[in-house]
Amino acid sequence: MVDLPTQKPAIFRQLLLPIVVAALGRPANAAAWTAMFQAGAFSPEQREALTAYLDKRHHLFNLFDPVQPFAQVAGLHTAKGETKGSALLVATAATGNNVPLFSSRSEGDPLELTPAQAARWLLHTHCWDTAAIKTGAVGDPRVKGGKTTGNPVGPLGQLGVVMPVGRTVYETLMLNIPFGQPLLPDDLPQWQRRTTDGKIEETLSCATPAWQTRASRGLLDLWTWQSRRIRLIPEETAAGVRVTRVIVAAGDRLETTPDHETHTAWITDSSASRAKKAGKGGAASAVRPRRHQPGRAAWRGLEALLALDRAGDQRDATATRPGFHTSVLLGRLGEVRERLPQAYPLQVELTGIAYGNQSAVIEDIFFDEIPLPLTALNPDGIVYGSLLTAVDQAEKLAGAVNNLSADLRRAAGTDPIPWDKGQRPGDTLLHALDPLVRRLMVGLRRVGEDFDQSEQGLEAWEHHAGRATWKVAEQVLSTAAPGVFTGRSVTKDGKEHVYRLSTAERGFRDRMDAILPRRAAQRKSA
Repeated sequence: MVDLPTQKPAIFRQLLLPIVVAALGRPANAAAWTAMFQAGAFSPEQREALTAYLDKRHHLFNLFDPVQPFAQVAGLHTAKGETKGSALLVATAATGNNVPLFSSRSEGDPLELTPAQAARWLLHTHCWDTAAIKTGAVGDPRVKGGKTTGNPVGPLGQLGVVMPVGRTVYETLMLNIPFGQPLLPDDLPQWQRRTTDGKIEETLSCATPAWQTRASRGLLDLWTWQSRRIRLIPEETAAGVRVTRVIVAAGDRLETTPDHETHTAWITDSSASRAKKAGKGGAASAVRPRRHQPGRAAWRGLEALLALDRAGDQRDATATRPGFHTSVLLGRLGEVRERLPQAYPLQVELTGIAYGNQSAVIEDIFFDEIPLPLTALNPDGIVYGSLLTAVDQAEKLAGAVNNLSADLRRAAGTDPIPWDKGQRPGDTLLHALDPLVRRLMVGLRRVGEDFDQSEQGLEAWEHHAGRATWKVAEQVLSTAAPGVFTGRSVTKDGKEHVYRLSTAERGFRDRMDAILPRRAAQRKSA
């Protein structure tokens, strides 16, 4: 149970996944990963290895240890000894400039966190913290005026997090551990990097106030990245130990998001875009993380989630438009899809945070999950094509309804609703189509590569999508002003355009038939 959806990937990345991988290593190849996944649980030998790993390092997970507190810096303090309220850790609590719209608590209200709550928000802060000015800690050489500026948001805040989820915690762990390259010797989780034979490792320490900008050493280093220096200050209360005060200072900064980042899809910039960035002195990297758009359903980004041909993106150096490729984890699942049950109920959870005011405040939190058929991870398969067809049709239907509204408004002598302002009827339609797309995805799990069944699914989808589209279109038509029946003429680019209700409706019907060819064929044959 988590307090906020964004806590889930934080807990998996900062704690659960690195414990499993540090204790057991990464599966060497697809066969080894499949064997672990199909086992359904850790073997006795694996449980023994996990137990031995945790027994040896249990003291490193003590939240309030005076010497090596978990994911914190012991004795972290400011020159004047200031601390701040624990609400500083909580993304949904009012603190400083970060004031959630519907918060029931003001900054003046004390917030008492149980140790379990404090631990979850501690990990969340390392992953998602805002870029607001941080408290200057004694021992940080970059402190100026008691503050540290230029902080980036937490590493997950720079991504559109894509996390595959299974039926059990064990399956979810396996789905989030990529097979392949072995761990590098210096790729360690943060709790192991804190000590070497009982001594702090000064060259790569996350247990001191000093921080550095550096590259990730590997998967475990990246998952447990300490983007902040934090100290929880416990207090004995009538209800038991509670955290009411904290210190949050600047932490390590990633030089760039590495290509071994597992939990994001990617945008492949066009050659023209890379040249433009390089000309301005910016990074000319070919890929960058693809972030989610709040208010936009996850299935509308299926083109990126199903773009498995990573090598193909790199080869196309002359491309003029940006492309996509999927996450490392979904790419690996695409490689082993035939080893798993065809109808496996894979869920993909997508989380993200939209920041505002120079990324110093949280404006919105994105969370969605989609039932992704494993067979959709075959770019040459029928299900892959069917899903992308349905998503493309949904977008085009929304565009057709918006065009109908725009034509009617022009016929009435007003301007169309701007695409970035106000509620357009296409948005209403996409909301109505949302459960239909999800139902299609669940149905396609059982279809496999059967063309006839896939076609039946698309025919049913087009039938229901057509009905939903006409329902929204009728609302648009019913609100048309009386003057739209006669319409008006507009001269544009030397050509005369006549806008009236009859031509707008006829054009809309033609567009619908072109977008939904199976539905149109059924109507003509009836």
